[in-house]
Amino acid sequence: MLKISRNTANAALQRWRHRKMLSTWSPLATAFNAPPTKRINFTRDDVGLFRMTELRNAEGFYLLRENVERSTQDLIAEAISSERQRKMVDIFDELSDSLCKVADLAEFIRIAHPKNKYMQAAEQACISICGVVESLNTHKPLYQALSKVVHEGDFLPTTEVDRHVAKLFLFDFEQCGIHLPEEERLRVVRLNDYILQLGQKFMNGAVQPTVMSRSNVPEDIRDYFPTAGENIIITGLCTNAANVQMREAAYRLYLQPSDSQEELLKDLLLCRYELARSCGFETYAHRALNGSTIERPELVSEFIDELSEQLRPRADADFALMTQMKRKESGLANSLVEIWDTPYFTAQLKRQSLEEQANEFLPYFSLGGCMEGLDNLLHSLYGVRLQNTEMEPGESWHSDIYKLAVMHETEGLLGYIYCDFFERSGKPNQDCHFTIQGGKRLPDGTYQLPIVVVMLGLAQPRWTGPTLLSPARLDNLFHEMGHAMHSMLARTEYQHVTGTRCATDFAEVPSVLMEYFASDPRVLRTFARHFQTHKPISEDMLQRLCASKHLFAASETQLQVFYSALDQVYHGESAQQGANTTETLRDVQNRYYGLPYVENTAWQLRFSHFVGYGAKYYAYLISKTIASWIWQTYFEANPFNRQAGEKYRAEILAHGGAVPSRKLVANFLQREMTPRILADSLIHEIDMDESKIKQLIVSRN
Repeated sequence: MLKISRNTANAALQRWRHRKMLSTWSPLATAFNAPPTKRINFTRDDVGLFRMTELRNAEGFYLLRENVERSTQDLIAEAISSERQRKMVDIFDELSDSLCKVADLAEFIRIAHPKNKYMQAAEQACISICGVVESLNTHKPLYQALSKVVHEGDFLPTTEVDRHVAKLFLFDFEQCGIHLPEEERLRVVRLNDYILQLGQKFMNGAVQPTVMSRSNVPEDIRDYFPTAGENIIITGLCTNAANVQMREAAYRLYLQPSDSQEELLKDLLLCRYELARSCGFETYAHRALNGSTIERPELVSEFIDELSEQLRPRADADFALMTQMKRKESGLANSLVEIWDTPYFTAQLKRQSLEEQANEFLPYFSLGGCMEGLDNLLHSLYGVRLQNTEMEPGESWHSDIYKLAVMHETEGLLGYIYCDFFERSGKPNQDCHFTIQGGKRLPDGTYQLPIVVVMLGLAQPRWTGPTLLSPARLDNLFHEMGHAMHSMLARTEYQHVTGTRCATDFAEVPSVLMEYFASDPRVLRTFARHFQTHKPISEDMLQRLCASKHLFAASETQLQVFYSALDQVYHGESAQQGANTTETLRDVQNRYYGLPYVENTAWQLRFSHFVGYGAKYYAYLISKTIASWIWQTYFEANPFNRQAGEKYRAEILAHGGAVPSRKLVANFLQREMTPRILADSLIHEIDMDESKIKQLIVSRN
């Protein structure tokens, strides 16, 4: 008989016990706690990316382009025909759907596919579709046919949703000035092109490092930064540096004014103002907010002012506490907290008062465990399960992708979520959600299933264990899956308004709401277990984790109010006056933020969100406020409330953008959305969180 040593036997027994313990994970958790299964294909043919047979190879993008260009011409002919048999909105949505299926897919593949030939073919498809869209935007007979239906009504019976969606299509048309005299229309086209170019240049400049001669940098801070010959390179803000001189130096040097960036920003704001005026709007902010949840910049300003007034004493209390911490740490009785100190002392308070240790929470949040928790939550709220699904050969753009089938207990398959969760060379470093195919009701009564991709930048799982998530990464996972489930749970007639295709200041509500679930101890208890021992996270750790997410909430919210106010001012009347953007910044900061402007700095010249969120940066605050209101009203008492979940789906998620978001929210919450009510809701949350934090800190001391 073969003999083995006692140590070997014990080691084998431990491995067996470990495997048995791990087997208590659900199949979904087990799948996500290991790398995606890589199967060698010996027999089956490639089905093509996303099961599109045209995309068995990169050349398939050319076929997709040809097909959509041909179908576009057919749909145009149908729309302008005097013998039209379908509602105008049906034709336009089919036109939009056919274009989006190629454009959205191509845009994703362009940035995510690891092979150059696919990236290049996808980029060419994007350019081609842009050309088709530009030709549509100048097609006056098509515009006139739609305009007549919107203003006079269709000769076929239409619903309120039909009319709303038709108006959205018309507004998209008029964004390009097609309704204007030809000379003015061409001016709008030129302004749009110039705005695009200015935005790209500004964003490029915003991320460039500050390069300074060593001789122009004080000797006592030269060694804080890397050098290149006789130059010092400052690549960013050192917000978490323990050395206060380093934090200050990085802030002052990295945010130095730039004449070129200043001119780009001023030109961008002026061109946007001129574009808005050409299209009949008072300012660019009025244009950007048309059809939004908040509707008018005047209401945004009222909300910001109301929130700012209530926040000031609360934010001042935060800064006073930071000042105490700074004086204690530095030993200087007269030192004051500065704008470069706030991230550092937030982290310090987590470590000192809440005794949070670096990475202590990681072992309790394996990727598989988090997905299991998410799955159980979705099942409790909506009767939905996430099923890991084997992919066919060629369906995925990389070997480390998971595919989830979203299954409802009575409705069956709702759609597919492709999970591109892991970092890899060449992949964008961003957490985001992509719509590949929007849902819509088809002519035969069936439903076109939504297909989305959720992209994260997590570390690859190792042979030593699964991918582990920090609390911030957990929030991001729930946030992006909130976007995905908005797409999955919507059941709209038209893809143009499905899921996240709604007002910018409403699109973030479902995803922000998911962060509330990810921060609730009752939800975390259902899945926060040590990935090796399966031991649940301790109650003490759980309370500290949840409290840490709300430290200095008042001052952080005040910062977002300041950003939002500055964005609104930049895109208001001041754009026409050509005011220096730094002078405007100084005035707005003095009014809305509790820490003073730092002389000879120009923070706004690094703020690339002005390009993508021009006049809409407030959307974060509004989405946060509405999500908070929904949470307090429906889920705070019980985050697993099935009745509340079903009501939320039926009255909010199911509609996408098919119903004006302001109407959706008012109906769901049974109260009008006034600036005062919105501000009060957010202040109530901040006060409640502050009270919980104080109780926790007192109980620990």
